[in-house]
Amino acid sequence: MTAAVLSESLAAALAAAPGDRIVYDLAGIERRYDALRRELPDVRVRFAMKACPLDEVLGLLARKGAGVDAASPGEVAQALRAGVPAGRTHYGNTVKSDRNIAEAHRLGIRTFATDSLQDVAALAVHAPGARVFCRVATGGAGAVWGLSHKFGSPPGDAVRIMERARDLGLVPAGLSVHVGSQQMTGEAWHTALEDLGAVLHALDLRGIRVDHVNLGGGLPALGYRDRHGAPLEPPLDKIFAVIREGMDELRRVHGGPLEFVIEPGRHLVADHGAIRAHVARLAERRGTDGERRHWLYLSCGKFNGLYEMDALQYPLVFPGHTTGPYVPAVVAGPTCDSDDAYAHEAGLVPVPRALASGDPVWVLSSGAYATSYTTLGFNGFAPLPHAWAGRPDGAGADG
Repeated sequence: MTAAVLSESLAAALAAAPGDRIVYDLAGIERRYDALRRELPDVRVRFAMKACPLDEVLGLLARKGAGVDAASPGEVAQALRAGVPAGRTHYGNTVKSDRNIAEAHRLGIRTFATDSLQDVAALAVHAPGARVFCRVATGGAGAVWGLSHKFGSPPGDAVRIMERARDLGLVPAGLSVHVGSQQMTGEAWHTALEDLGAVLHALDLRGIRVDHVNLGGGLPALGYRDRHGAPLEPPLDKIFAVIREGMDELRRVHGGPLEFVIEPGRHLVADHGAIRAHVARLAERRGTDGERRHWLYLSCGKFNGLYEMDALQYPLVFPGHTTGPYVPAVVAGPTCDSDDAYAHEAGLVPVPRALASGDPVWVLSSGAYATSYTTLGFNGFAPLPHAWAGRPDGAGADG
């Protein structure tokens, strides 16, 4: 594992953690945030808090000057309690009921995402005078999770939505895109930025002058492996270069002041969180195809921390087992749900043959969505408590 994936402080906290838990390296999150600001210095950061909705993370980023991309009134309320000002929080979910809109507006939110005429009409009633930004649909090609169906409007529809917002007394303030979560190509950003340019031009012709463009989420984590175990290696330098060039072009097309916002989630937190788990059993079984396979059953899986294990492999560390022999194994969680495992047809994971029940296992790059997707205790397996590594305030790990 590289130091970027497993810092000294995170390794020490994992080794010292009393039992299974998720450990976050706040200092590592701070370093990743600072690196992002150096790459995109004139872009406002709105953390996609759904990736890691923990007060300690929200508070740290708020103190650094970041805001929040919230997806519900509950997230808005939590962000406010954690110290994120309402003026640095927008409601980024295009799916919201009348009650959701009214409650967020009551909490002080004045900027809302939209992607339909019906949502705009509801915003005009329940958040009168609010600023709206329209999400322009993308294809999602090149991303691990494309996000191309549920959200966003085609460019032509986006123009009509913004016109309707103006007619209803709302402020058509911006445009947004989302190129897909864990986007692995610069080309996806290039295409999305070109689409934004076309919409900006069409709006300008209609007298609608937006003040910002939201570049959305999609910036990748660095420590994941694909379903076959090969390291995912996102071309981060190229992605940032494409974004900067696209921003310059959008400013040229717009011909006036234009601010930019970005909504990183997993990019900030994934590689700076890890799970300390343990081996439930290393077993060998014959499948229905007659083949014998090793299965490594862990104490955590899809329902208590590793929800995304069907799309990627998390790097595993086996403390105390630094040498072989190794055997190829399917890695699975502890529940009786058959989806609680790495995809069987994908590459198997080499694991020490000597693993015994109770041995510790560290699951790296699991800081994004591990908390968000943890159930209330599927099959009777409790959610993981939290610990902290490398806290800027000097405090040590805690439960």
